[in-house]
Amino acid sequence: MSHLTWQIGDVRITRVQEFEMEGLEWVIEQASAANLGKIPWLAPHFVNGEGEAVLSIHALVIETRDRRILVDTCVGNDKNLPVIADWHQRTGPFLADLADAGYPRESVDTVLCTHLHVDHVGWNTMRVDGKWQPTFAEARYLVAHDEWAHWSEKTDEFTTQVLDESVRPVWDAGLVDLVDANHRVCDEVWLEPTPGHTPGHVSVRVSSRGEDAVITGDMIHHPCQIAEPGWGAQVDHDFDQGVRTRSDFLARYGDQPVLVIGTHFAGPSAGRIVRDAGTYRLDVG
Repeated sequence: MSHLTWQIGDVRITRVQEFEMEGLEWVIEQASAANLGKIPWLAPHFVNGEGEAVLSIHALVIETRDRRILVDTCVGNDKNLPVIADWHQRTGPFLADLADAGYPRESVDTVLCTHLHVDHVGWNTMRVDGKWQPTFAEARYLVAHDEWAHWSEKTDEFTTQVLDESVRPVWDAGLVDLVDANHRVCDEVWLEPTPGHTPGHVSVRVSSRGEDAVITGDMIHHPCQIAEPGWGAQVDHDFDQGVRTRSDFLARYGDQPVLVIGTHFAGPSAGRIVRDAGTYRLDVG
């Protein structure tokens, strides 16, 4: 199930999946099968038969009347990521799948990065004749000011590798626009600041004809964090800020007619947040 679509008024949102993976404890320490089993509504969509978490790596295309906006660009092919063996030197069919969904890369006019982690920027670039080139050469790439300021100052080997392969080639091509964390992309689409996972992390709001949706980014990695917002990610830049941001998000969108689309949610990937016995759950019905 690589392609899913949702209609929000006049706006179509399409999920194009790169791959799925199982197991989450390396990201969220508490997300063991035993703990996830205490959240029964996670089955069958968000855990496997052994009770382990299932994550999806996918991009989301927002199509308005005159825009094609690609939100996050997955891991990518040919990337040098030896510290994450399953992501190292991938050769998947993502671009063909994107075209099959109706969005050849030349048709994308905006690439929106919720943040600059490795699994959200990979297809920003592709290797052509041994060099990294912008994949979406007709697009403007939008990055929040605070996000770029944070990562561009990092000098560790892993961050440098990711930026050199997946971000700086786009910057050097003059395709990056640094924007505010509440930037309005067009009438139907704007950014919503959701810091914590990274300093400049944003989520994406969509509204058309009285219908609404929000794309989480990594403010929520897995639906278990809807039931347990205090379960932050070990890779969060500011763990406590991440918990506050997630809790505020759930309070804001709980019991509201807003479709919540998870950037890493597997299965149906979307639902509505409803209050449930003192906390929240994702209603995919």
